[in-house]
Amino acid sequence: MTAPLILAIDNGTQSVRALLFNLEGELVGKGKEEIEPYFSDQPGWAEQHPDYYWQSLGKACNKLWADTDAIPEEVKAVTVTTQRGTVLNLDRNGDVLRPAITWLDQRHARVDGPVRGPWGWFFRLLGLQDTIRRFRENAQANWIAQNQPEIWNRTDKFVLLSGYLNWRLTGRMVDSVGSQVGYIPFDYKRHTWAGKRDFKWQLMPIKPSMLPELVQPGEKIGVLQSEAASQLGLPEGLPVMAAASDKACEILGSGGYAPDIGCMSYGTTATINTNSARYVEPIRFMPPYPSAIPYHYCTEVMIYRGFWMVSWFKREFGQREQRIAEERGIQPEALFDELVNEVPPGSMGLTLQPYWSPGVRQPGPEAKGAIIGFGDVHTRSHIYRAILEGLAYALREGKERIEKRTGVPITRLRVAGGGSQSDAAMQLTADIFGLPAERPHTYETSGLGAAIDAAVGLGYYPDFETAVKKMTRVGRVFEPNPETKLLYDRLYREVYQGMYGRLQPLYARIRDITGYPR
Repeated sequence: MTAPLILAIDNGTQSVRALLFNLEGELVGKGKEEIEPYFSDQPGWAEQHPDYYWQSLGKACNKLWADTDAIPEEVKAVTVTTQRGTVLNLDRNGDVLRPAITWLDQRHARVDGPVRGPWGWFFRLLGLQDTIRRFRENAQANWIAQNQPEIWNRTDKFVLLSGYLNWRLTGRMVDSVGSQVGYIPFDYKRHTWAGKRDFKWQLMPIKPSMLPELVQPGEKIGVLQSEAASQLGLPEGLPVMAAASDKACEILGSGGYAPDIGCMSYGTTATINTNSARYVEPIRFMPPYPSAIPYHYCTEVMIYRGFWMVSWFKREFGQREQRIAEERGIQPEALFDELVNEVPPGSMGLTLQPYWSPGVRQPGPEAKGAIIGFGDVHTRSHIYRAILEGLAYALREGKERIEKRTGVPITRLRVAGGGSQSDAAMQLTADIFGLPAERPHTYETSGLGAAIDAAVGLGYYPDFETAVKKMTRVGRVFEPNPETKLLYDRLYREVYQGMYGRLQPLYARIRDITGYPR
């Protein structure tokens, strides 16, 4: 077994994974514990007990050590990557005060009047009132302060899930710059907490003392405490290194270290990103997120529900395939690929716009999903293929927006996330983008990105470019079919791109009449 090894903890939405990587980027051990994404005490709420994550991490590590020839003494560091935007309230002792509010939560805080003073005038001048109002509504801190003031008054630290796990591991209230994604007073341009005069302090009740210390990806957070070492099955005192959010690490683990490499994630949230040393807002007034590379930015366009729509389809229309797969002892994805391949490219005119959840600016808060072009020839197979095509259309639109804003053409396409395991999805992605779709050599790209952060931070590689070239590589490549590409070009430009503009007034009327979406 090649040593040294790095243990990457990947706390996602649907599982916690303990992943061992060597310095060549090979996965030499894995323990996976499936988790319930959330529980819901009220409609629209999505919460989870923080200790549930911690206990699930212990179970994942137990499975890891039972399934690998590696030994704990070969591990030289631990690093953490987590889902974005999940927040926790801790008291002065670091004890949890309430369940974590996850990124899937849909509750809204009350907004009492416009922002006052010069910032309020500035927002009105730029037409940002709706954007700022939605920020105030969505900020979990506002809801807690309004509805659970006794908990807010006892809150000493308000941290993301990554900060909580780092606290449990090291006993230090320290988190990575690369993990700061959410409704918090963070300066996305300078990669630090917002300055005293920043408007974000007016939008929420968070105080500077409630936030953790920040370090850059690759820097040391602390060392493994005794209790945490026992939980992970590792020696006490190992360094715990800063990584970044799961999406940022996924980009790095896919080999995306430069602005000409487009990294797509076919996950619960579907995204397209590039890594850049320049601060560029892919959508005006929507900041790029911190990268897993220090002082870099992820220029991201996001489809909020993304491959959740595939899960939705499987739940509502795919029971047959799931039953057959269980009987045959195979993965249901193979049968769903058969559904896609039964249908010609373009789904015989069925075109889907994947705005199953509203956006902030593009799409706007009135947005809804749509499927047009139905005829009596269409079956559930056509609907399934149209979902995959609609997602690819939306992400191609994101690619073009990023290219326009950065001035850098995207010439390479890396595709990760659960949906990337579908050959059919990869092929239609190549055809719609007109670029080879490259699948990374490992499925565990988020964990690998975190391991790259640790490897550079520990000095095993002199810089991130070297580490990426040594630890990542391309697996299978799907080349675009020239004839299919031409078909998709026409459908994309002549049909898909006109859908939102034409349907937007109807979406607004639906919201006015029904009150949904809020």
